[in-house]
Amino acid sequence: MNKQMYSGAQILLKSLVKEGVEEIFGYPGGVVLPLYDALYMQDEIKHYLVRHEQAAVHAAEGYARASGRVGVAVVTSGPGACNTITGLANAYYDGTPLILITGQVNSKLIGADAFQEADVVGITRSCCKHNYLVKDVKDLARIIKEAFYIATTGKKGPVVIDIPVDIFNAKYTFEYPKNVELVGYNPNYKGHPLQVQRALETLFEAKRPVIISGGGVMASNASNELKEVATRLQIPVVHTLMGTGTYPDSLETSLGMMGMHGNYCANLTVANADVIFAIGTRFSDRITGCLKKFARDAQVIHIDIDPCSISKNVKATIPIVGDIKNVLSIMIEQLNKSKHVVNNDLKEKWFNDIREWKKKVAIPQKMSEKLSAITVLNTIYDYTKKDEPIVATEVGQHQMWTAQNFKFNQPRKLITSGGLGTMGFGFPAAIGAMAAMKKGYVLNIAGDGSIQMNIQELMTCVDYKFKVINCIINNGYLGMVRQWQEKIYNEHYSQTKISSPDFVKLAQSYGALGIRVEREEEIIPALEKAIEFDGPVMIDFVCENFEMVYPWVLAGQPIDKVLLSREEC
Repeated sequence: MNKQMYSGAQILLKSLVKEGVEEIFGYPGGVVLPLYDALYMQDEIKHYLVRHEQAAVHAAEGYARASGRVGVAVVTSGPGACNTITGLANAYYDGTPLILITGQVNSKLIGADAFQEADVVGITRSCCKHNYLVKDVKDLARIIKEAFYIATTGKKGPVVIDIPVDIFNAKYTFEYPKNVELVGYNPNYKGHPLQVQRALETLFEAKRPVIISGGGVMASNASNELKEVATRLQIPVVHTLMGTGTYPDSLETSLGMMGMHGNYCANLTVANADVIFAIGTRFSDRITGCLKKFARDAQVIHIDIDPCSISKNVKATIPIVGDIKNVLSIMIEQLNKSKHVVNNDLKEKWFNDIREWKKKVAIPQKMSEKLSAITVLNTIYDYTKKDEPIVATEVGQHQMWTAQNFKFNQPRKLITSGGLGTMGFGFPAAIGAMAAMKKGYVLNIAGDGSIQMNIQELMTCVDYKFKVINCIINNGYLGMVRQWQEKIYNEHYSQTKISSPDFVKLAQSYGALGIRVEREEEIIPALEKAIEFDGPVMIDFVCENFEMVYPWVLAGQPIDKVLLSREEC
């Protein structure tokens, strides 16, 4: 009996269903029309039409970050594929599991400078975990299985599958592989128990220990294990930007975010520690400051699934390669068997020092009668915290103010661009998060500059009635760049004063709700109205032009040299 034959497009969709994919984000074009025709003929996968290919990838990122599942985006060849590069690089740096499917010209035309041809494999090689050019429809199901395996194992990240139009049209039987075997790709998940034992012994003896919780804790879904280890060993915890929410901010032992715009206490704690327990962080320059002066007196225990991240920037005294959840589980097992009792008296001075450092905070400065961005964000947090919404951000001052002033007690509640620092990320990422959650609302905290990078996605929001509330901190400048110009470039505000459309009228023209807020007493009524509205909202908060983000560690300075106000500059 002959087996049923399917087109490559149908095989792709069937493979996605096998991987549990329910939603994808994309934008059609000539060479992916066979795929869109196959989409039209099925009802298992929901497709969201964005307005720009970059936004498709960011939306897939937001979907993955909010749900813990794999995000999937589909675009056409040439310019469509090229428009995805920023999103790919963003996902690669932040370790977001993502599959990007790009159309390609007919196999026989590759290399002939055909219409809308681009070397996708060559272009994406440096900003994804792996990429494929499908040359035979017989290989398609296997490649998709491999792509999902690569995207979700080891350090997670994006994988690109470039599919020529003739492969979409070619026919073959469908049988989805059960297993994946990739020579040379064997991520270490277990972690060496002897190294874990060494780490525990070091932590028991530490007088000034601290845990740095990074984005890897979230990727491994290891927040509960982190909390148990920190609680039982009585170790204070700081987090990176990407580690926000991995350890509850409400706990007394949570010292908040460290780094360039981290708080004073977090930075001083790391700078003075004798043992740093780094979990799922790659020690980027934004958290280390001057590397030569970072953690000079500390032993460093470093857990990471990616062996390349260990000792790359900061030398590890005790390196542990493995999945964080697994490694911390081994540590908990060893703690259960251990007769060692934590000596809190040994750490008494340490905790006294930390309590003193907590008293030193940034000093707000009233510059004019305009709204303070910090006041706006604190009010937004206080009013919405009962709903525990997902909060997305763009990149800039508003991003740092959000990270500093919002409190997160759960992982996957803050969705922001870390490694690449991508303006225009937040709005489409919020759309992806909304597609994943399907209820409640998502806040997107934006600047007047970054919101204009992907502002066209307001139409996507309106089409699908996504309840994304865009809170625009409108200070008339590219705020973070202007801040650097004020301090480092003698107030030469070269090309950072930015004009904006009337956001209220713009929102209305798309069919969304637009609200302008200029006085403090208008903030809560605006939020009430936004939450009641059935659809996307833009709230234009007209804020002080020259407000600065503090704390601030200047680039190249050690992390304990923390500026808390303009007067210290």
